[in-house]
Amino acid sequence: MATYSTNEFKGGLKVLLDGDPCTIVDNEFVKPGKGQAFNRVRLKNLKTGRVWERTFKSGESIESADVMDLDMEYVYTDGEFWHFMKTDGSFEQYGASGEAVREAQDWLKEQEVYTVTLWNDAVLTVTPPNFVELQIVETDPGVRGDTATGGTKPATLSTGAVVKVPLFIDNNEVIRVDTRSGEYVSRAK
Repeated sequence: MATYSTNEFKGGLKVLLDGDPCTIVDNEFVKPGKGQAFNRVRLKNLKTGRVWERTFKSGESIESADVMDLDMEYVYTDGEFWHFMKTDGSFEQYGASGEAVREAQDWLKEQEVYTVTLWNDAVLTVTPPNFVELQIVETDPGVRGDTATGGTKPATLSTGAVVKVPLFIDNNEVIRVDTRSGEYVSRAK
């Protein structure tokens, strides 16, 4: 099993800590005026989603996690699990629990490709693409002359997510949404 030394720490690195796969969220190298240098690291447990801070002495090393990030297509949900299929031609499917899709649930659209993180053939997390195109199911009609500048109104999307959209957007339109911030970007082309 490979190991990473403190000088190799960077954001996004997957490591095994206390038997759980974690990802490094933030790494800060600290060289105090007196004493040994150390790394202040913010870690996120990939199984529980818990984020915490830990320090490592300079020169320490930790084990790398055997974690794979694969592009998979969302197929369907059976109410308990969300099923994803490999896009490499093997058509192998994996079921993701509600915990794994927690952050991506508002953006799940059938036949869309997502980044699925696997550890020991179990789905840990599902990451949506940066932008998705979804249809508006319900929104209030925008009244012309409501505001002097561009106003917004809430709109419910086909996945159940609610985003703020400009007043000129109507029902059944397909819009482009930034999944990182949950904001309207533009109409779909």
